[in-house]
Amino acid sequence: MASEFRAAAFPPAHHSANRVVVVTPPGRGAVATMVVIGADAAAIVGSLFSPAAGVPLQTIPIGRIAFGRWRVGGAADDEFGVGGEELIVCRRDAERVEIHCHGGHAAPRNVVASLVAQGCVEVTWQEIAVELESDFLVAEARIALAAARTERAAAILLDQFRGALRRGVEGVLASLSAHDVAAAASQLAEILRWDALGRHLSVPWRVVVAGQPNVGKSSLINALLGFQRVLVFDQPGTTRDVVTATTAVDGWPVELADTAGLRVSDDPIETTGVALARERTAAADLVLLVFDASQPWTRDDQWLIEAHPHAIVVCNKCDLRAGDESLPAPGLLASATRGDGLADLLAIIARSLVPHAPAPGTPLPFTERQLGLLRAALVAIEENN
Repeated sequence: MASEFRAAAFPPAHHSANRVVVVTPPGRGAVATMVVIGADAAAIVGSLFSPAAGVPLQTIPIGRIAFGRWRVGGAADDEFGVGGEELIVCRRDAERVEIHCHGGHAAPRNVVASLVAQGCVEVTWQEIAVELESDFLVAEARIALAAARTERAAAILLDQFRGALRRGVEGVLASLSAHDVAAAASQLAEILRWDALGRHLSVPWRVVVAGQPNVGKSSLINALLGFQRVLVFDQPGTTRDVVTATTAVDGWPVELADTAGLRVSDDPIETTGVALARERTAAADLVLLVFDASQPWTRDDQWLIEAHPHAIVVCNKCDLRAGDESLPAPGLLASATRGDGLADLLAIIARSLVPHAPAPGTPLPFTERQLGLLRAALVAIEENN
């Protein structure tokens, strides 16, 4: 069992002969960078690149920058390929060539297309990261780190990059090799304890703000974000679509979603919005159920409470309450306009999403592949024990 688990946990890298990858982000930019990798990298690039020095690319020393033009359609109009893209090329080693051209979309896509026409396979930077890294878990951590939204999430992923998860897996393998099945199961369970947190280090937690119309959901989201992301209007039914914004709550990446007020309507657009709101609420990691603290409690309000027993209840508009009347529902008293209760609400959201933060160096899974493998291993151990 240990050998099978090791083979699945640390799969070998696979790659094709000659690949091209764009390593700069898409969109507007001064420079775009591509890397061609493979045994024929220099020959392929050399067939499309005309150095201004007038010498073949293969004769230019490794590490030296060469300026020139990219041949239009693979054939130069003259000795320098006039009419082609001006760019810089550098052979990094015998099987790796860097190409730097103008940024944006058209120029790099033209370069990539011509390389593909010469036999290269276009791959993503994630595929190259896996290929070039000897440790598969480290490669996955590198990819996840690029998607981390907050410093706190990045710090945990950096621990995995430095080997925390590998050490945890090696501990499980050592227990299996020693035929200590109980210890292996316990170690796996401890690693899997952090599955929810691990999955949300690079993908934000989904927090949906729901409630009846005109209870201040949009105002509450704007107040939590610190800027006006959502349109606010005193007419019920203003929000029709789901509007999202990403922020950090106690250092954890969170996507807040404003939804249409939950009510029955004759308006087909609003009805569609309500259906979408129910769908998003059902798929949320956490639901904030908002009520108007200045209005009498209704049967529909009670239905919402019963339908979402695990939601955080927020009694908004406390600044509009008259006197010391009792709250309409047990929950947090808040005011989106005055800021009352917002700090407490943020603390409750953070504790609900991550009740306990891992200590530095804690091994935890952070991809669906890892989670699936670890869960399958634990089931196999328990079934055979």
